[in-house]
Amino acid sequence: MALGKAVVGMRLVKSVVMVGMMGSGKTAVGTQLARLLSVPFIDSDDAIVSAANRSIAEIFERDGEAFFRQKEAQVIERLLEGPMCVLSTGGGAFMAEGNRRLIAARGVSVWLRADLDLLWQRVRHKSTRPLLHTPTPRATLKQIYDARVPVYALADLAVDAQMDLSIDDMARRVVGALSTRADVLEG
Repeated sequence: MALGKAVVGMRLVKSVVMVGMMGSGKTAVGTQLARLLSVPFIDSDDAIVSAANRSIAEIFERDGEAFFRQKEAQVIERLLEGPMCVLSTGGGAFMAEGNRRLIAARGVSVWLRADLDLLWQRVRHKSTRPLLHTPTPRATLKQIYDARVPVYALADLAVDAQMDLSIDDMARRVVGALSTRADVLEG
């Protein structure tokens, strides 16, 4: 199927919340998934940046991670109260039990599962990842990965990311996973 062609006859009845590590493809795949399902795509990090009028890196530097996580939870709650959408969350959002409960109550979580090597290939040249501003960013990424993977495994669904898959192919894999749930798609 062509990039951008909607999934005909399918209607989203629960918001889809993309979770996973930085670099797993939550934004790119989520954007394409929203196109396929003909619903809005929202990035929670973008909503936080817009509300704060500062970059995430600036928020981390000025106010700290705890403040950022508090604002992130508020934004996720507000966005899940709105119309059905595909919501991409920051890599740490799903780590908070309150966020997981909220997502489970109002949506369906989809973990884009990617291995450490793929993630490193995608994030190693990006300066927009404040958690990786360390003397040994790959070791930091591994530490974050090891801590988060067991929590991401609590997601409702998991879809494996692969280097050779296009964004459209990944989005269609997510649609396939969503279609296994009777409470997410109608039609």
